[in-house]
Amino acid sequence: MTQKIFRALAGITLLIALWQIVSTAGGFNPQLFPPPIKVLSGIRELALTDALWNGIARSLLRFLAGYLGAVTLGVALGLYFGYFKGAWQFLNPVIQILRPISPVAWLPFVVLWLGIGDIPAIAIVFIAAFFPALLSTVSSVNKIDPTYFKLARNFGLSKPQTFTKIIFPAAFPHIVPGLRLAIGAAWVFIVAGEMAGAQSGLGFLVVDTRNNLRTDLLMSTMLIIGLLGLALDGMVVCLERIIGSKWGIVSG
Repeated sequence: MTQKIFRALAGITLLIALWQIVSTAGGFNPQLFPPPIKVLSGIRELALTDALWNGIARSLLRFLAGYLGAVTLGVALGLYFGYFKGAWQFLNPVIQILRPISPVAWLPFVVLWLGIGDIPAIAIVFIAAFFPALLSTVSSVNKIDPTYFKLARNFGLSKPQTFTKIIFPAAFPHIVPGLRLAIGAAWVFIVAGEMAGAQSGLGFLVVDTRNNLRTDLLMSTMLIIGLLGLALDGMVVCLERIIGSKWGIVSG
């Protein structure tokens, strides 16, 4: 664990050093390509305002609403369709048509159907997270050793018991990478969703700093978005270890 933290910090330090060298030696206009010191100063400036903290809170609430809804539905449907393969063969072509469509492409329809404000951002996050969660769960169920299903039948387990005691625990280690992928995709599109008329959130802050030509604050906001995405990914890893430890699954 200590080595992982050290390597992560070393990688971040190297990135900042290269950023400083390029911005200084490259002769770039600081207004067009702000150096790290200017961006850090921008973060401090934002931290002294309510706009940043309110924006983070609003974005996280919208993100969690969309992500948790997508993961709950995606995993539940994935367990079902992974087990009932005939039903999945019927639905799979439809999913494969819809999956490659960018969530941003749905944005005009989302606004027309749902209006502006919080709902479009939540809907975009839902769309971005749903397909990775669904497909990873279906794939994970398909990888389960058939012996487990024979044991469930031999012990007379009901269908709900088979799902909760056999299928989900056995598929969980393979589902988690899909949940992490869903977090990354959903967090990327929260900004796009908030650009659809939201008057708060990190996406709104990106638009506001851009319109005011404050590239230092714009890059500061981008950096904050990246750090929050890293934190969210870390939370999923912690959840994986907690549940894996409870079920006796060795986490990599």
